[in-house]
Amino acid sequence: MSILCNAAVTAGDGTYAIRQIAVGDPDDDEVLVKIKAAGLCHTDYDSLSWGKQLVIGHEGAGVVEKVGKNVTSVAPGDNVILSWAMHCGECFQCLEGNQHICEVCSPVAAGANGYTPGHAHLEGCTLDGVPVIRSFNIGTISEYTLVKESAVVKNTSPTMTFPAAAIISCGVMTGYGSVVNAAKVKPGASVVVLGTGGVGLNVIQGAKVAKAGMIIAIDVNPTRLEMAKKFGATHTVLADRDDTGLLNAAQQVREMTTRGADYAFECTAIPALGAAPLAMVRNAGTAMQVSGIEEDITIDMRLFEWDKIYMNPLYGKCRPQIDFPQIVGLYESGEILLEEMITRTYTLNDLDKAFDDMLKGRNAKGVIVFN
Repeated sequence: MSILCNAAVTAGDGTYAIRQIAVGDPDDDEVLVKIKAAGLCHTDYDSLSWGKQLVIGHEGAGVVEKVGKNVTSVAPGDNVILSWAMHCGECFQCLEGNQHICEVCSPVAAGANGYTPGHAHLEGCTLDGVPVIRSFNIGTISEYTLVKESAVVKNTSPTMTFPAAAIISCGVMTGYGSVVNAAKVKPGASVVVLGTGGVGLNVIQGAKVAKAGMIIAIDVNPTRLEMAKKFGATHTVLADRDDTGLLNAAQQVREMTTRGADYAFECTAIPALGAAPLAMVRNAGTAMQVSGIEEDITIDMRLFEWDKIYMNPLYGKCRPQIDFPQIVGLYESGEILLEEMITRTYTLNDLDKAFDDMLKGRNAKGVIVFN
């Protein structure tokens, strides 16, 4: 029997509306989740213009309502965190340990922009009787959603709020995982973080967990730099908006670290800064382009001199069933802050305000909360 619920649905033309959708019973390998909170990020705003109708949202946490007969990892009543990088467990990449780029059901495999229905049960969610896509196959800005079992991880924390759990889904995982899983930052290392929004703050937290010796936050916003200190930055650099490629900031980093940082992470999503982390690291250092810039940029190849490594990791190389419990454990021990990252919460009817606050940089993180 279908459940009628409210959801934010875009026509793909830059607009959205709160519509009533029908969410059906789960198939054998699916889970019906009552969403309690959904994190908001720039990708959700971008999805309004992807040229297709879909239920938006890709960060979420909630409570299991029903499960298919083959589901074993969760049961009705369990609190869960959703992951948008589903995996089959059997393809080449999954067997290589790269669940986040599964060749069968991850967004990477799904086609144009990586956001087609892919591995999801399309008919399980309908609008006016017609199947509607869930963004990233989960569509979390909805009172209910239907997902594959591999998209949910049981949350065993007795104290974590649903808004805090929701932001683990993408922003926290991307930042933390880029440090711990992708770069594998070594204890005592020097780390530079370009951009201290939601993802950048979690890179800082990941560097702190990895026991980096120096964590340098760079931003044009002094308020954000103060926030970066709260999350673990040991040093800050206030950048100039007119500093092309952040080369002047890079000079400051060299003066602070003697030869350049061991690792640098770009978290600005500004295409012109795609190569900026290369200018921050020493010879044989590692530069990480975390924000997922997907357009042509020009790079001075001399920035690669010498022996520098440049990586564009997806989703912090996420392994949800491994990484999410680790993050929950770090939260429980006080090593990672989550509630403190949430600037504001909103109702579904306040989504316009939530987008506006995000786009104007008022929030570290905004979250939609459902009754």
